[in-house]
Amino acid sequence: MTLKLSASSTTPLSASSSLRPPPPNSRTHNIPLHVYKHPAAILLELCNSMKELQQFLPLIIKNGLYNEHLFQTKLVSLFCKFGSLNDALKVFQPIQEKIDLLYHTMLKGYAYHSSLASALTFYVSMMNDGVLPVVYNFTYLLKSCADNFDVVAGKQIHAQLIVNGFSSNVFAMTSVVNLYAKCGLIDDAYKMFGRMPERDLVCWNTVIAGFAQNGMPKKALKLFSEMQEVEGLCPDEVTVVSVLPACASVGSLRVGETIHGYVIRKGLISFVNVGTALVDMYAKCGLVQAGRLIFDGMNYKTVVSWNAMIDGYAQAENSEEALKLFDRMLDEKLRPSNVTLMAALHACADMGNLKRGQEIHDMINQLGLGSDVSLVNSLISMYCKCKRVDIGYELFEKLRQKTLVSWNAIILGHAQNEHVTKALALFSEMQSQNIKPDSFTMVSVITAIADLSVLRQAKWIHGLAIRNSSDRNIFVMTALVDMYSKCGAVHTARKLFDRMGEKHVTTWNAMIDGYGTHGFGKEAVELFDEMRKTDTAPNNVTFLSIISACSHAGFMEKGREYYSMMINEYGLKPSMDHYGAMVDLLGRAGRLDDAWKFIESMPVTPGINVYGAMLGACKIHKNVDLGEKAAEKLFELGPDDGGYHVLLANLYSIASKWDKVAKVRNLMEKTGIQKTPGWSSVDLKNEIHNFYSGSISHPQSKRIYSYLEELMDKIKAAGYIPDTNSIHDVEDDVQEKLLNSHSERLAIAFALLNTSEGTPIHVRKNLRVCADCHTATKYISLVTKREIVVRDMRRFHHFKDGACSCEDYW
Repeated sequence: MTLKLSASSTTPLSASSSLRPPPPNSRTHNIPLHVYKHPAAILLELCNSMKELQQFLPLIIKNGLYNEHLFQTKLVSLFCKFGSLNDALKVFQPIQEKIDLLYHTMLKGYAYHSSLASALTFYVSMMNDGVLPVVYNFTYLLKSCADNFDVVAGKQIHAQLIVNGFSSNVFAMTSVVNLYAKCGLIDDAYKMFGRMPERDLVCWNTVIAGFAQNGMPKKALKLFSEMQEVEGLCPDEVTVVSVLPACASVGSLRVGETIHGYVIRKGLISFVNVGTALVDMYAKCGLVQAGRLIFDGMNYKTVVSWNAMIDGYAQAENSEEALKLFDRMLDEKLRPSNVTLMAALHACADMGNLKRGQEIHDMINQLGLGSDVSLVNSLISMYCKCKRVDIGYELFEKLRQKTLVSWNAIILGHAQNEHVTKALALFSEMQSQNIKPDSFTMVSVITAIADLSVLRQAKWIHGLAIRNSSDRNIFVMTALVDMYSKCGAVHTARKLFDRMGEKHVTTWNAMIDGYGTHGFGKEAVELFDEMRKTDTAPNNVTFLSIISACSHAGFMEKGREYYSMMINEYGLKPSMDHYGAMVDLLGRAGRLDDAWKFIESMPVTPGINVYGAMLGACKIHKNVDLGEKAAEKLFELGPDDGGYHVLLANLYSIASKWDKVAKVRNLMEKTGIQKTPGWSSVDLKNEIHNFYSGSISHPQSKRIYSYLEELMDKIKAAGYIPDTNSIHDVEDDVQEKLLNSHSERLAIAFALLNTSEGTPIHVRKNLRVCADCHTATKYISLVTKREIVVRDMRRFHHFKDGACSCEDYW
């Protein structure tokens, strides 16, 4: 809104004059003494609600006091205070000679209880009536502009403030600093702050909070130090509440603990907002239990306090404790806010607890919060993480006002549930609606493409990231490193990694894991050693990646060394994934007895992945006895995946125990456990071609099978001998035909037929490559002079000139 003022509105006032009562003028009356002493005047002074005021009005009218300026002023003030501006106007408008105080009171009422536009309109009317503004007029209006994030109107009020002589007033300029900070113009806020000749604690608090809330926590902490060292000001509870979130943002536990000590010394711990801020700081710095001690010691807790603690547990992946605390909050009859419910949904999502998530969904509807966009976004994420992306998509479709967060949630949800094509389609739809992706969107789409493992798509999204400048974001760059590794281009991933100035721990993890899955154990070890020389400390994921890399490369002693280092040097507690990786490490190296002893010495009950790793190792090394023991324990845990039953059957078939093979297959049939069908895919000319074992549905099937027969003859002549151990009860020629119909061979044959000589071939397979296909592919790479890259469910195999990058250690 543009302010149009008469010439009289530009008369300057000194800052000091604004703080005194208005001087007597034609609009000021001498109020008779009996008016002050009337009981009605005393009642108005004691009035605390609109209901009481309505009871006192008849008494004022009956005693003929309604036209007295004292009562008019008090009535306008009370009506404004209780938000009844229409009643205030009914009193204000008929007054013939209005004193300035009435205008100031009305303006305050508009600023606090009406729209910004109405407040500005009244301000213009006031100025046109020749009323000189006081400093508080500007502070009310600037606060309203800040609350409405209206920087244009705010700048107009700032100009009026200067014209009226308040540019040196600390109170007024603090409101200006607050306006610019809240509207995200933190540089402008800091300029105003810097020009102030005098700055009080309130002003410092405002600018510190501004930097903390605008994603510049380091600057906030620097100003916090300057305030004490340069200005000699002591922080109060507002300062503490403003600066603690900055400590949390940068993970500065040392500064946070120092502030905590100050809070105790100065007796500020009794302030509920200070206690809440400390809970939040400790939780975000990784010391959730320290936050819990403060939380439990708080005499009074607001909903915000509960939110900080519940969200702290949820963010720390202690979902059970988060939901326990949420239940306790409900038991204490506190109404949860949307923030509480979002934290609880986060916990449900991390646990994959669909039932509890649906209960919270029902609660949201009962509380009348079903249209809250933030909550719907959390529900979408929860359903997607609980493998019900269909319900998540239903909520997304019904959402009238989709935000960028809504799009991000549904795109990531589809990517996480391996609905990659749908994730990419949603991304295209989002762009068609001119919604600009942020770094989170880009990470979600890059994650989907990484799962698709199509290099062409990887290059496309990388180009888009460069065009929209999101390649400057550390998390986008980390996702790109991970994507290129998962698309078979590990050397491109390393080039991007080396170009990054700042690296997060997840960046190092992505590159180490990339080397590991490609079988480049030496490079993974070298990179891990390089990481240890930096300021970035390895975490649980880092150690899982490096131990797995050692497992794939056969570096057993190195892997054991890193496991010990994780516990003894870094004080990290192994998870079930770490135990599984260690069993895999020992088992692959043929140390099956050591692997079994490791399982027996575990301080927790071994999980499915631990016994699964043991069974896989027994299959590699043909150890039926230990394999049976592992399978027995494994099946007690009731895995849904039929792959473990197939693994046991394959172990029996290698040992020619056909009766036991039949027994496993009968068990699968009785219990309804199905073998996961194997498929392989090839990307060609902007289209992904999928092949299933034994499938003849592809348009080029006849040509593919015919070519495969020729190819098999060529590789046999080169020394290939089919391994038919896993197939029995059929003739030899049938056995070979069954092997030749495996999905990866169909995909490789198709790619060879449809690409030019010398072009590398990239194949993706959903299961582990079988031993015979692995051998055959080595020979195919030899006779065709082609490089063949196969990504299976566990790792990459780079076949070239008759050899594989795994060196047959897989």
